[in-house]
Amino acid sequence: MLASLFKKKNKAVLGIDITSTSIKLIELVELNGRMQVEAYASETLPDNAVVEQAINDEEAVGESIKKAFVRSRTNVKKAAVAVAGSAVITKVIQMSAGMSEDEMENQIRVEADQYIPYPLEEVAMDFEEQGPVEGNDQQVDVLLAACRKETVELREDAVEIAGLESSMVDIEAFCVERAFKLLESQLVGDQIETVAIIDIGATMTTLNVLNKGNIIYTRDQMFGGHQLTEEIQRRYGISAQEAMRAKLEGGLPDDYHTEILEPFKDSVVQQVSRSLQFFYSSSQFNDVDYVILAGGTSSLEGLAQLVQEKVGIASIVANPFADMTLGQKVNPQILDNDAPGLLVACGLAMRSFD
Repeated sequence: MLASLFKKKNKAVLGIDITSTSIKLIELVELNGRMQVEAYASETLPDNAVVEQAINDEEAVGESIKKAFVRSRTNVKKAAVAVAGSAVITKVIQMSAGMSEDEMENQIRVEADQYIPYPLEEVAMDFEEQGPVEGNDQQVDVLLAACRKETVELREDAVEIAGLESSMVDIEAFCVERAFKLLESQLVGDQIETVAIIDIGATMTTLNVLNKGNIIYTRDQMFGGHQLTEEIQRRYGISAQEAMRAKLEGGLPDDYHTEILEPFKDSVVQQVSRSLQFFYSSSQFNDVDYVILAGGTSSLEGLAQLVQEKVGIASIVANPFADMTLGQKVNPQILDNDAPGLLVACGLAMRSFD
């Protein structure tokens, strides 16, 4: 058997997003035809536990997952985690229609060196039939995904250190694609086909572009809210923790908005514009119909409006919970504050409904 990158779902799973700075854990259920947030918690990671999307200290990550699990008060023990798109090779290949799964697997094994630049024994790999090739019923498109085993195993190890069961490993871009279904109703206008979701995290900005609900482009860039924190530290001579707290809760000197915050927001707009230009230059698309800002940095007041004005594209801040109910264990204010940064976690938790 091929080493499975995406283990099959088994009833309810927790979505656990492992970012460079925190753990985000969420449980979703279906109740009376609507999704409900049954449990949610986040936990800050120790410095350097995750570096540039790679787990550097699985023990520290596992302990943080355990703390988030306890705080969430969920009873679900199976977990879904994701690897960054930059760590995964994906390729759509054509295969003969009517082949069994075993036959497809054997053929992929024989031809793997055509698609994957690593020894097969070092790779976790999976595939999924996508449907008939357009204009050719004799063949089907098959999505092949491959990732270094170590990347997958470190995530599985961290989950198991937390006392949970690693039920599946997904790809972040596919999680965002799944979570996009929670955002579609918030887009105002007709014929909205191409949407850019720009996730501005602490250290990394990820652009995912969807066309008709399907991911067509993904790109990571080193840029994030940590740069604002560092500038606050530098300007006011305070620690990173103090800067983070002040950024969230206020209490900084009067010149903060004009001297630091507004220039940083301008930098975000430039980053959004630059990311879109990369997309245009490497695809047949010349525009997008909507921009959805995600990640913790997108919560900065007025940022979506500024992007809309400067870039000239309708823009909103992601809120995957707009049409959901909340369970009694969930703190509405905490969830609302964290909502823009929970697309990957939601996409993972939605595997419960596949």
